[in-house]
Amino acid sequence: MKLFGYQLPGMSSLILWGLVWEVVGRLGVTFFIPPLSEVFQTLYSVIGTPAFQKALSETAYAFTMGVISAIVIGVPVGILMGKNRLLDELLLPWVNIFLSAPLTALVPVLMVLFGFGMKAIIITTTLFAIWIIILNSRAGVMQINRSLVEMAHSFGASPIDAFVKVYFWAALPEILGGVRIGVIRAVKGVIIGQLLISIVGFGALFELYSANFLMAHFWAVLIVLFALAFAISEFLAYLERRVAYYAAKR
Repeated sequence: MKLFGYQLPGMSSLILWGLVWEVVGRLGVTFFIPPLSEVFQTLYSVIGTPAFQKALSETAYAFTMGVISAIVIGVPVGILMGKNRLLDELLLPWVNIFLSAPLTALVPVLMVLFGFGMKAIIITTTLFAIWIIILNSRAGVMQINRSLVEMAHSFGASPIDAFVKVYFWAALPEILGGVRIGVIRAVKGVIIGQLLISIVGFGALFELYSANFLMAHFWAVLIVLFALAFAISEFLAYLERRVAYYAAKR
């Protein structure tokens, strides 16, 4: 980030907005925005409590299982769509529909089908993440130089060998990009699931704090959620840069 020709240190924008937040909170413009220093003090006081630890573990479990399910299902389906035209024509319209549709409207249906427990929350998280993973995996396969596939077949590679050793690795940059966006969408999915299906995890804390107007507590939990999502996203972005040379080799 540059300002008037000077290179500012990293995270300068976050520091700037943090200062703005602190000033607005000190001025008492609205009860909804407490001072940032108060939010961090509240976070320090609640982060070690059993209620927070339980909420974190429940949210992390649902999020992790949902993301893993989306990756395990989405990546193979996207690769198969990219290499099989018939399958692509059959599935692509549905993938686009679910990607653009308001998935929150499907939550009542999931509640009827899978109940009000953790299973429905995990499925909701998976549905929020899987479609962009499928599309990016498909796009990665469609970018592959066909000579790589022909060479694999000429050396006697089986369909499974070609799938694992050619398609997956050549499409890896796009796959990681889809996973990174899917992870961000999964954060939204897991919180929506915990708010609408079963009031557990961070969803229960959001419900409790907002109902009692404990805005410092509310923002403290939200900052933790944002920080976790940002850390995972940046780690996947780092992996994307590490494997970017595959795109050039294609």
